[in-house]
Amino acid sequence: MPYNAPEGTADMLPAVARLWRSTTETAAKLFAAYGYEPIDTPIFEMTEVFTRGIGEATDVVGKEMFTVRSGENYKRALAAGSDEGLKSKQKLSLRPEGTAGVVRAVVQHNLVEQGAAPAKLFYAGPMFRAERPQKGRLRQFHQIGVECLGATEPTADAEMIIMLMRFYETMGVPRQNMRLLINSMGDDACRPAYRESVRQFILDHEDEMCEECRRRAETNPLRAFDCKNETCSHVMEAAPKITDNLCDDCRTHYEAVKALLDAAGISYIEDPTLVRGLDYYTRTVFEVQVTEGMGSQSAIGGGGRYDKLAESVGGRPTPGLGFALGFERMVLALEAAGALGESTKRVDGYVACVDDSVRAAAFDLVCAARDAGLCVEMDHQGKSLKSQFKMADKVNARVVIVLGPDELSQGKARIRNMRSHAEKLVDIAAAKRLLSQFGGQRVGGASSPINIDTVFSFENDDKE
Repeated sequence: MPYNAPEGTADMLPAVARLWRSTTETAAKLFAAYGYEPIDTPIFEMTEVFTRGIGEATDVVGKEMFTVRSGENYKRALAAGSDEGLKSKQKLSLRPEGTAGVVRAVVQHNLVEQGAAPAKLFYAGPMFRAERPQKGRLRQFHQIGVECLGATEPTADAEMIIMLMRFYETMGVPRQNMRLLINSMGDDACRPAYRESVRQFILDHEDEMCEECRRRAETNPLRAFDCKNETCSHVMEAAPKITDNLCDDCRTHYEAVKALLDAAGISYIEDPTLVRGLDYYTRTVFEVQVTEGMGSQSAIGGGGRYDKLAESVGGRPTPGLGFALGFERMVLALEAAGALGESTKRVDGYVACVDDSVRAAAFDLVCAARDAGLCVEMDHQGKSLKSQFKMADKVNARVVIVLGPDELSQGKARIRNMRSHAEKLVDIAAAKRLLSQFGGQRVGGASSPINIDTVFSFENDDKE
């Protein structure tokens, strides 16, 4: 029987794969302007990297992580009834998010030496969470994220938020379709007392709260602000707000971030209930949502500061901050805004054969064009000339180069512009010489791509 992709996953077919590639290329170019460099970490880590970094009480760790075991270790755990007998290095999990792994890499490789400039890194790739599959929420999804380790000033927070907003605008999400939410979650000086006050508030209203929020009162009370139960949401509107409980240092930091965003012309909404879902956040947190077309799944990206995370994965105290944006969510936002352009395959030309006698010459011309950096196709199925023209039209080729015995005997090829339908004869040897020149430049590192019109020009007539 035919097999389907696992539940909660989706194949990235060519059109989406092209969009993913162009999205990551756009991110790399934009982030580089802010000093960010690429990093690529394994898709699985020791489970402790996530339990210690993200927090065992979070939904991500407690409910959604996929564990990874080798065949032998799986058998051992199965026989023992648990994996407690396994060593830490044998307990692995697929990454549910990118930050913990990047911070682990920064600590392991000492990328932030004492007194050195911050490590500014970006990544892109798949993440894994065992969530209930639904629109905009997959079990394997793709994120682009950035992490900045070693920066303490509020300018770093504002820079990161501005960079995220600029990225969405560059990708085509209209600014008027987005809202930026910001908040401060305090730090070790003020959050413990605030956390206790929220816990007590939930206990005082436990008869009105769902079972999950009653459990969160003891494990992670701030997550009750994120509950989707309407009754819980209504009750939590009266809960203590972190912005009323910030210490002086956190309040000063938060006010500075807002002032910098104001000066940059970045609109935002202060949301004292914004807590994000992971335990490592401190001080500034932010989230970008779209205002229409996505229902309850309106968040498309966000992040914040995590000044204690490096210590939790075995490093020395190192302030940090970052964000992650969901590719699939962004695509939905672009669709909702009517801003998702068509991602088409780029084909510069198609070499068509009148008969098999010219196939070797056609193949030689195709190779020369590809070596020069052009995307050129030819028939590999023995199709008729008419069918080859249909195929060229289907792949949206700009020109068709027709090789026939009569033309080839004169060293010529017939070129048709598929948009204007203009035709002309060109000298094959001259075209290949020009292709060879571009090929040599490309090998030498030329940055300007060749244009097929330069080789097979319709502006100038052949001079015979």
